[in-house]
Amino acid sequence: MDQALIDGVLITPQKRIFNPSGDILHALKRTGSGYVGFGEAYFTAVHAGAVKGWKRHRRVTLNLVVPVGVIRFIIHDDRLGSPTAGCFADVNLGGENYSRLTLSPGLWMAFQGKGESQNLLLNIIDEEHEPGEADNVDLAVIPFLW
Repeated sequence: MDQALIDGVLITPQKRIFNPSGDILHALKRTGSGYVGFGEAYFTAVHAGAVKGWKRHRRVTLNLVVPVGVIRFIIHDDRLGSPTAGCFADVNLGGENYSRLTLSPGLWMAFQGKGESQNLLLNIIDEEHEPGEADNVDLAVIPFLW
């Protein structure tokens, strides 16, 4: 079942099929919630304890899955008129919580490696990456105690 955290955020549990030679991990189906189109898929690594962010996409919908390790995501809603404006969401993905995190455009996100070594994030976005489409600010700009 999908869970709403703040307006425009969903957590969708994903299927993990055990195989003695190596598990099969689902990420996103065209018929699944959060799917709004395909533009690009890419991986990002984050080392244990490292924090990346803050980033906000203006047009792109993110579909985030953690197939290796555990990553903590902090989402901040500063959208004027949003029913959850001013709220933060704190989500750990990977390990025992194999789910997909979907973020609508306009939300700020930062993330931290929580697994013991390298942690791997798959991001499936609905258009090809364009550097000018997103905003980045220093971690100190949005007040959150890591």
